[in-house]
Amino acid sequence: KYDEIVEEIKEIKDACREAHLKVILESGSLKMEELRIASILSMESGANFIKTSTGKQQPAATTTAAYVMCKLIKEFFEKTGKKVGFKAAGGVVTTEEALDYYCIVEDVLGEEWLQKDLFRFGASRLANNILTDILEKPTIGF
Repeated sequence: KYDEIVEEIKEIKDACREAHLKVILESGSLKMEELRIASILSMESGANFIKTSTGKQQPAATTTAAYVMCKLIKEFFEKTGKKVGFKAAGGVVTTEEALDYYCIVEDVLGEEWLQKDLFRFGASRLANNILTDILEKPTIGF
């Protein structure tokens, strides 16, 4: 039902007007071919961001899914000139995990994607954990 999916995403994008549309793919529930198709359909339908997961299902974000999604974003950009953002979410809670995703984005998409309009994390605990690592002491409330 690809045509129905494309039409629905386009309708949602139209309803967003100037707001950005983020499409969550729940990558942990998809086979790699399904993830590839979902990523392409989302971008072709107008998604401004594609996101790995809601974080409510396991497995959530994986570096494998992130790599595949970033490769597809790059191919889409090379084909269309349109930049689509990437958001890693669901289980990204440590500095080391964040660095893994950062390195994937930098390696596949390049430094120009390493800014808030094109690369984000969806992990509420991550900021505190990174700050704790930087300060080398526990932090609360950030």
